[in-house]
Amino acid sequence: MEELFSQKNQIISIVLIGVLLLLLMAVALFFFFFISRKKIVEKELEKKSAEIEHQKEMIHATILTQENERKRISQDLHDDISSKLNVIHLNSNLLLDGGLTAEEYSAVTKSNIDITNRTLQSARKIAHDLLPPILDKFGLQSAIEELVDDFNTSKKVVVTYQLKYPENHLKKSKELHLFRILQELINNSIRHGKAKNINLVLKINNEKLSLTYSDDGIGFDLKQAQLKKGLGLKNIESRVELLNGTLKINSKEKSGATFIIHI
Repeated sequence: MEELFSQKNQIISIVLIGVLLLLLMAVALFFFFFISRKKIVEKELEKKSAEIEHQKEMIHATILTQENERKRISQDLHDDISSKLNVIHLNSNLLLDGGLTAEEYSAVTKSNIDITNRTLQSARKIAHDLLPPILDKFGLQSAIEELVDDFNTSKKVVVTYQLKYPENHLKKSKELHLFRILQELINNSIRHGKAKNINLVLKINNEKLSLTYSDDGIGFDLKQAQLKKGLGLKNIESRVELLNGTLKINSKEKSGATFIIHI
């Protein structure tokens, strides 16, 4: 009888231990799930926070770029246009007041014509900076060809290119963004990269517009560049984002730089 009672106690103990182990496993699984879920949520929040921060940076870069462009245009208008118009105004008053000799009258008139011509040239330059006429009239490919020819003529750099851009593939506003990206890239290659040769390829690849830009400049440390983005790089990234495109950068110090954009 005692032996039977002992066996029952052993069975009960085994069952209780089993139940306890199951409870412990259930608690462990619950905590494991809870912690894992918490980590997933935290990762998602970090990702969302990083995306929001990136969007803020892009908006800030866009606004800063626009403000710098406005300041530059304002300064050009003040320095190149206003000052010349003031001289024309003074000369015109001299002509109206009279009392000038024939030689003086001729000299003031000639000065007015000369300053007026230079004012028109300045006004055309400012208008060209806002929206290149060739881009508006003949499209992106012609505008890029003119841009490249201007840089090649300057002898600062040799730019080779392959352009296969279907006419009106992008809207004019998007063409302008892509044109500004190329301007920024070439200026950066010359000013910061000390490049002597640049190559760009623009074509349709798998129904997407693809731009591959490379130079033989001094290059840069990509990680450092990502941490300390200058206005130029931010401006490029913000314009690519406005185009709903993707940007891939490959660069190493003393090995040039490559930018690949898909739109």
